[in-house]
Amino acid sequence: MSDLHTGGCQCGALRYQFDAPLHDIAHCHCATCRRSSGGIVTTWITVPLERFQWLQGTPRTFASSSSCVRSFCADCGAQLALFTTLSPNTLDVTVATLDTPELAPADRHIWVQNRLPWLQLDTHLPEEHEEDIDPLI
Repeated sequence: MSDLHTGGCQCGALRYQFDAPLHDIAHCHCATCRRSSGGIVTTWITVPLERFQWLQGTPRTFASSSSCVRSFCADCGAQLALFTTLSPNTLDVTVATLDTPELAPADRHIWVQNRLPWLQLDTHLPEEHEEDIDPLI
């Protein structure tokens, strides 16, 4: 299987690609992701920043915290990526915006301290109270 993956927003104004394996995929339960996406959980894949590129359009950005900048489509509002200074060599991409999201199942839960108490999703996966970020990445 190729490590080249593509995706984009709902309206097609933004397109991206990255050349990296589909791993390091997490269901995020933080309140900021809920408010930014309008969903009850956001699933992210972490990819090397140098292997990601925008193919079409220029995303709008929003600093959702002192360490995180989110990229989204100004036309349809789809959230596509997140850059954090806590891991400056990577970019998180929303799995839901991949052209083939079915190929990218989550391997863990993060920020479970903020999980909605009624949500049961992939209960067999390991959980992180916050998020364990590898400082060497």
